[in-house]
Amino acid sequence: MPARAERRGAGLFALLALAVPPGAAAQAVRAEPGVPPPGGLEGRPVVLVTGSTNGLGREVALAMAATGAHVIVHGRDRDRGLEVVGRIAATGTGSASFYAADLGSMAEVRAFGEAVLRDHDRLDVLVNNAGIWLTGETTRRMSVDGHELTFAVNYLSHFLLTRILLPIIPASPASRIVNVSSGAQAPIDFRDPMLAEGYTGSRAYAQSKLAQILFTLDLADELADREIRVNALHPATLMDTNMVLSAGVRPRSSVEEGLEAVMQLIVSEEIGSGGYFDGLRPARAHAQAYDGEARARLRHLSEELTRR
Repeated sequence: MPARAERRGAGLFALLALAVPPGAAAQAVRAEPGVPPPGGLEGRPVVLVTGSTNGLGREVALAMAATGAHVIVHGRDRDRGLEVVGRIAATGTGSASFYAADLGSMAEVRAFGEAVLRDHDRLDVLVNNAGIWLTGETTRRMSVDGHELTFAVNYLSHFLLTRILLPIIPASPASRIVNVSSGAQAPIDFRDPMLAEGYTGSRAYAQSKLAQILFTLDLADELADREIRVNALHPATLMDTNMVLSAGVRPRSSVEEGLEAVMQLIVSEEIGSGGYFDGLRPARAHAQAYDGEARARLRHLSEELTRR
């Protein structure tokens, strides 16, 4: 981990005012999915990172656990999830539990969210990181709910999960929602949001990532009175993740660079809410993100599609 990211992570307890009592031993980790560590989570901030069994999400989960947080690890693969939980347990610092859910299914997303509500009474940090990139595909794939798959996984699932979990996110400037977006952004065609015409994998990805940013700005306005900070970012360009490597694309940056950018949004006290960042720097997203009517249309569409 870059030194700056390490220092930012180390300051998380001070930021959240939830320090572990001096001399307290790390809680043992329960490997069963959806079960918090024995003895409860007293004194630990709770962090959820979607898509945290590999790539950037995995590194964010490990970095947050290194601060002493309890990390809710999420993914589809139980073995990989429990490997991350075991690695966190071995450090003797943080703790973790694993929840399996396919974000392509709104029923599974809803069950995931409800399980987190059942097992936790607070969630200090939510990192909506999971995503797919069907680069090179020209045949549209649909989710089990009949939605274009990339839009469902990258955006709709996180819209629904965030809505479910909002009741347990404390009203505090230390509470954070971070949406991992991308510099690849394409405007949403509200006449055809499921891309029945003109579908390409790249267009679907770019549309879903811009939808995350519209959601970020809309949610930041909604939560301003609760002082919960909501931001989106392009962590780094073509990081050396499995998603990029499996697409046969040459990486242009490292996961460590992306990790530092995400950690900045989690722990910085200077950054406000409702921003879009390119790595560590504030940036300007696609113009549609700043269109209030477009954000309202997306909110209504998302509520309809997720039955919120």
